[in-house]
Amino acid sequence: MAGTSSGIVAGLTAAAVGAVGLLAYQASATVPPGLGGRPAASGMPGAPGASASKAPRDHRHPTALPGASGTGERVVYSVDDDRVWLVNEHNRVERTFKVKPGTLDPAPGAYWVTSRAKAVTGTDGLPVEHVVRFTTTKDGMAIGFSAATANAATEPPDPTVPTGGIRETRRDGDATWKFATIGVKVIVIR
Repeated sequence: MAGTSSGIVAGLTAAAVGAVGLLAYQASATVPPGLGGRPAASGMPGAPGASASKAPRDHRHPTALPGASGTGERVVYSVDDDRVWLVNEHNRVERTFKVKPGTLDPAPGAYWVTSRAKAVTGTDGLPVEHVVRFTTTKDGMAIGFSAATANAATEPPDPTVPTGGIRETRRDGDATWKFATIGVKVIVIR
């Protein structure tokens, strides 16, 4: 009987490993061309960084969604323009708005919303709401969108305090909170 049980366990383990491999392949196959999957930490071989080219822009319409910013439902964030676009599954912009970046910029690439929090205290000490996180730095600092609830939110971030909070107005933060649920793509461009 022991031989039969170990054979069943081995078979189930092999099936589980195969299923994980298939899911990993399917996930990698859905990354938009040219984005190369989840970015590596800065300084590592193959990591996106300063050499990443700027996504094509419509210079007559500066708030238009940049080209080469993915397809389908996604949040697009331009680190050069300090702008966010909320794009629905039909590739239509539902909303676009300016943001105030923290002191830590995410590398260009494809990410997914990994966690959310209704209200917390930011690393700069300000109370924030509608926190939508999509990556972390190699030191573990979270990077994501949030809306500061205090009047001090209009001040630029202290450059000596590492912050990954990409600050939105409360109104824009509410829109991002409703749109960017766990698993929604976030495309970071230059």
